[in-house]
Amino acid sequence: MKLRTLAIALSCIIAGLPALALDLTSLRAAAAYSAAHRGVSMLVMQNGRRVFEDYPNGHSADEPHKIYSGTKAFWNLCALAATEDGLLSLDERVGDSVPEWNADARKSRITVRQLLDFSCGLDPGFPLHRDDPGDRNRIALQLPLVASPGQAFIYGPSALQVFHEVLKRKLTARGQTPTGYLERRVLRPLGLGAQRYMADSAGNPLLASGWKLTAREWAKMGQVALNGGAPVLSRVPLSISLRGSPVNRAFAFGWWNNRAAPGGREFDIEDMLEPKWFRQDWRSTAISRGAPADLMASIGSGYQRLFVIPSMSLVVVRQGLGGKFSDSEYLRLLLGK
Repeated sequence: MKLRTLAIALSCIIAGLPALALDLTSLRAAAAYSAAHRGVSMLVMQNGRRVFEDYPNGHSADEPHKIYSGTKAFWNLCALAATEDGLLSLDERVGDSVPEWNADARKSRITVRQLLDFSCGLDPGFPLHRDDPGDRNRIALQLPLVASPGQAFIYGPSALQVFHEVLKRKLTARGQTPTGYLERRVLRPLGLGAQRYMADSAGNPLLASGWKLTAREWAKMGQVALNGGAPVLSRVPLSISLRGSPVNRAFAFGWWNNRAAPGGREFDIEDMLEPKWFRQDWRSTAISRGAPADLMASIGSGYQRLFVIPSMSLVVVRQGLGGKFSDSEYLRLLLGK
């Protein structure tokens, strides 16, 4: 433990940490908290520079780990790129691309934006997470609405699979595929290659989960968020992700926000997602009342976290192997609150 602590201290000093807003004591405390709760990586970047890294419990910087729902933010960035390229509009009806939905009076009203902020009302479709449930897109398209469009926040894989079908139909006419478009338009600008897509028997990737990234690789998405979407976006601002939706102002486009801070209600977001959607309460959600209100987070199961705080030019990755973990406590320690 002493050798690991010394290594952390040296890495911070070399990176010039004393000149930054965060101090070594705070970072060491946050690292110790993460490690004690089955953490496997912690990476802190400020002003585009790595200023702190810790890979406890025998893990290393080049070891990828599952980011689970962190995958969502990459596909949502792909959606915004498609918007910028004129392939789609966030407020267009899904039925414009999927005409079979127009036979249903409620489904015909659903927009692409409602798919991406999970307010479309579609059954969550959790079996779609299976390695090969069949044709995920077809199954998702046939799922029933369990709430009227725009009236409920329903977190699950089905809405994103419908979005994939929309994008797939638009790109097929151009001789392209969604994964090919994602790789060209999003991943290559970030210096990333093909990912673990969990394709089904029809070749459809799972958009809600599945990727494995190192902390340094995942941090590249954090830099995109910090840079307002660059180098992937140039005209469509990523700040759209911070708006949330009328039914959950703390979530949209794969990102959670802290807009309710310094007030709001602190709770474990993963715990809140466990009950059925109609038993969840997202009123005044705050990731951490002690963190800046511009904090945004990409959240994956088992307490995989990518935190971005634009006002501090800060990107933080925390990965773990499950175990109980508190975002609020971690951020309090990290920020020296």
